[in-house]
Amino acid sequence: MSEDLLGIYTSIKPIIINRLNEFKNIWILRNELSMFKELVFCLLTPQSKAKTAWESVEEMFDSGVIFRGEEKDIQPYVKGVRFYKNKSHYIVRARNLFWRNGRFTLLRQINENEIMKTRDTIVHKVKGFGYKEASHFLRNIGLFENISILDRHIMRNMVEYGYLKELPASLSRKKYLEVEKVFFRFAEDSGIPPAHLDLLLWYKETGEVFK
Repeated sequence: MSEDLLGIYTSIKPIIINRLNEFKNIWILRNELSMFKELVFCLLTPQSKAKTAWESVEEMFDSGVIFRGEEKDIQPYVKGVRFYKNKSHYIVRARNLFWRNGRFTLLRQINENEIMKTRDTIVHKVKGFGYKEASHFLRNIGLFENISILDRHIMRNMVEYGYLKELPASLSRKKYLEVEKVFFRFAEDSGIPPAHLDLLLWYKETGEVFK
């Protein structure tokens, strides 16, 4: 393990802890509005900048269009992200799944004691989600034990530090679980908790701890 990486971790560990506590509070408070915001955010992030995606989320929720708008109404709010037409469709579909009669139904889908099964369920139900996006969502609502977000920046670092020979061409469920186990070994070898290591590597790539 690079001494440089451990040095960065030491310097930003309090920031990482604060961010993870913010995520954890969403689950502790059972805040379904915040959960749905994070779900929409994770639908928008693939191949797009996280900050741009979050700005789109905030604008959609502030305007109320997220609760009543159709795809054509949502599209102007998400034009800053890639594949915005497809993602507008995914957002409306997710709303139809988890927003009924003015109430959220997300909590019915989540069992914190069966997190792997919950992730499988979310991947199956949420169009636009693969295992990376479902893991990102669960992490962002405070359920980050036993899962990892295998974004390309994470796997590039796994290659850099010798835990992968090369970036996988694709990630089937089986491959995702295999690489996830390697990531956990990376975390164990480094002495850094997996959720901390994810945000540390994000910081290493972007210079900030965001989402």
